[in-house]
Amino acid sequence: MIVTEDGSSSIYVPELNEHYHSVHGAIQESQHVFIKNGLQQIKNSPIRVLEAGFGTGLNAMLSLVYAENSKQQVIFHSIEKYPLNPTEIEHLNYSIFFPETKSALHALHDAEWGTETVITPYFSLHKQQGDFKDVTLQKDYFDIVFYDAFNPDVQPDLWTEETLGNFCRALKKDGLLVTYCVKGIVKQAMRNLGFRIERLPGPPGKHQMLRATKI
Repeated sequence: MIVTEDGSSSIYVPELNEHYHSVHGAIQESQHVFIKNGLQQIKNSPIRVLEAGFGTGLNAMLSLVYAENSKQQVIFHSIEKYPLNPTEIEHLNYSIFFPETKSALHALHDAEWGTETVITPYFSLHKQQGDFKDVTLQKDYFDIVFYDAFNPDVQPDLWTEETLGNFCRALKKDGLLVTYCVKGIVKQAMRNLGFRIERLPGPPGKHQMLRATKI
């Protein structure tokens, strides 16, 4: 466990020399990339979110906060191969910043895998355990993809056109994919998959982020 520059928790993986979130601020990064430039751009209801990488549950928690504050229905589907253990979950400090979510964060992590769980009247969660490349996803169903896999420098197989294509096919027409990663191989893969690419200002510590629209 580490504490990032905005005071919020993240996890460091020594085997990969990689962090779950930006060391410049876990909450700041997730809020900027996935909520401000992602979820808030979707106007229909309910909003169906597909996330690659449940991890600490931070993106799901921030989406829940958005759903509650905006009174917007959010259906959140997340895929994770290696769930956190209970000790790691206990050390996450996000409830310091969002006191009203303390019980909700635990509910997100405690939710049964493989089934939809209603967390609040405005937010439901379906967690699916598995590899990004192998999961079966409903086509043309989701409004937005949060692509929050580890950096392609350490896990390049998660950023291939084949793996990204599994998520892209699950998006509706005009659906969005947002990610912190703007590497050339990722942008080219998204173009090959038929997406319109936008490079937007990034969160603290990062010059740019990527938003792609299915056309």
